[in-house]
Amino acid sequence: MVEKIARERRAPVFQHAHESAGRDLRRDILLEGESHAQAVHGGANHEICVVEDERSAHIDDDGQRISLHLLGYLFDPDHDGLRAERARLRVSRLGRGRAIVDNLVADGVAVTWNRVVEVARGGAVGRPHIARVLVENGVVGDVDEAFRELLSTSSKYYVPKADGDVFAAIRLVHEAGGVSVFAHPLARRRGAVVGDDVIAEMARAGLDGIEVGHSDHATDDQVHLAGLAGELGLIVTGSSDYHGANKATVLGAFTTDRVAYDALFDRPTARRPVSQRAAGDALP
Repeated sequence: MVEKIARERRAPVFQHAHESAGRDLRRDILLEGESHAQAVHGGANHEICVVEDERSAHIDDDGQRISLHLLGYLFDPDHDGLRAERARLRVSRLGRGRAIVDNLVADGVAVTWNRVVEVARGGAVGRPHIARVLVENGVVGDVDEAFRELLSTSSKYYVPKADGDVFAAIRLVHEAGGVSVFAHPLARRRGAVVGDDVIAEMARAGLDGIEVGHSDHATDDQVHLAGLAGELGLIVTGSSDYHGANKATVLGAFTTDRVAYDALFDRPTARRPVSQRAAGDALP
């Protein structure tokens, strides 16, 4: 449920707000949001509206598995199919986190599974939690170093995610009354990215938008994505992908134009929150 609607012409639409980002950020975002005029919800996983960042995958023509992040906005959190899929991913992430820790321990790295679980505070255990424990134990200087030296996809300790098919994920978000956006599609420093042909195929499958403004996108790639979005009729979003103190990117570093923000709510599958409907006509 939206608690406060953006009063400015631009707003970020994707910031982590749960233990899955490595710490509990809900209070941080609520406080920071006052100065950024952001729409913030309480109790769910992300800012602005009910939204989930789901990891999906695409297999290219060479058999390479490329991990994708699909954002689902404005869905019904009680939808049976979506709840079942989220539960499946949560269990798989727990096993994956334990496997990564076991790999580190086997090599003599100072980290324990019990402490990682404590840091997660009931959230889905992920690499950010492992990174924080590595920082606590003096193995690395900060979270970025932990990812760079020990937790990257090229690390010998890395364990792949149990991702789902991206086209099935798009369909599931829509069935749950939501809107789908492809997050940081050209974040090249994170690993392999898909080509324009895959994004076009996703658009034909019902993808609603792509994230253009993001700290992991080079300027040229942002320009390219904006043009591609225009060709494919996709909504252009931008966000800081805020992780609190774990990452250097500040809240509000990248934003979404108000026209695009409204377009998310106007999509045929979107569930429009009651408070947003009531306040919408009064917004400038």
